[in-house]
Amino acid sequence: MATLREYFLKLGPGTFTHSVNKQVCRDDEVIGEVTIRLHYDFEASAKYVSLYIEDMAAVRCPEAIVLNDLEATLSEMSKEVPVAAGLPGEMRSGVDLTFTGRVYIYSERPVSEEMRCSLERDARRVGHSLVFRSEEFLKDRNRLERPQAFICHDSRDKESVAQPLALELQKMMCPVWFDEFSLRVGDSLRARIEKGLRECPKCVLIITPRFLSNEGWTKREFDSIYTRELVEEKRVILPVWYGVSVGEAYEYSPILADRVAVNWELGKEEVARKLLQAMGM
Repeated sequence: MATLREYFLKLGPGTFTHSVNKQVCRDDEVIGEVTIRLHYDFEASAKYVSLYIEDMAAVRCPEAIVLNDLEATLSEMSKEVPVAAGLPGEMRSGVDLTFTGRVYIYSERPVSEEMRCSLERDARRVGHSLVFRSEEFLKDRNRLERPQAFICHDSRDKESVAQPLALELQKMMCPVWFDEFSLRVGDSLRARIEKGLRECPKCVLIITPRFLSNEGWTKREFDSIYTRELVEEKRVILPVWYGVSVGEAYEYSPILADRVAVNWELGKEEVARKLLQAMGM
């Protein structure tokens, strides 16, 4: 699972960012450090700010201290590194981008409701809009990004069935483990697949004639999933049938013929909806 700081660093992947670390002091004593990032979005002709604030036990609300000096800090940052982008004849300076007033605050220690309201009220007076992200944000993001189902399929069925189904489930806010989404260059194929098979709450088996005739990866994946069911003593397999009969499924594995499956003939939207119901989502 990702940390709050990792989500902070992932914010605005398409933007140019200028980052500084500022010490937070009280009575000439350093009590912690804050990372401030100024995001330049040249496509949108806009810029905004994000802050990462570590847990500072020595101060009640470090966010208030940082926001107090934010205007001065941003002014300094704009002068430190002249930023410009664009094609020849279309160059734009970061100074000319419109500041949206948006300030994302990633705090390791949650800000109290009372203090949050006070900070938001003060921010509105100077045209700023605060977005607080802390424990609840981290919990929700990790829950939403954890794959809920492993898509087990024959690679020859990728374009016709597996990919459309994976995309449909994603659209319905159900993250899935699918090779195109989950594997990166340099990954260990075996290790990543085994991790997905082990950790996803459910495994969607796309049962096609090609799947049934494959004695390679899909057979090993099926054996791993079935073994997991035996070890954990719970139902993990969610079958999707595509052009196969009960008899063919039985010949491959009697357990498949015994499971209620959803037929691809219903269409990808209905198949995805029925799978979500089976997953309790």
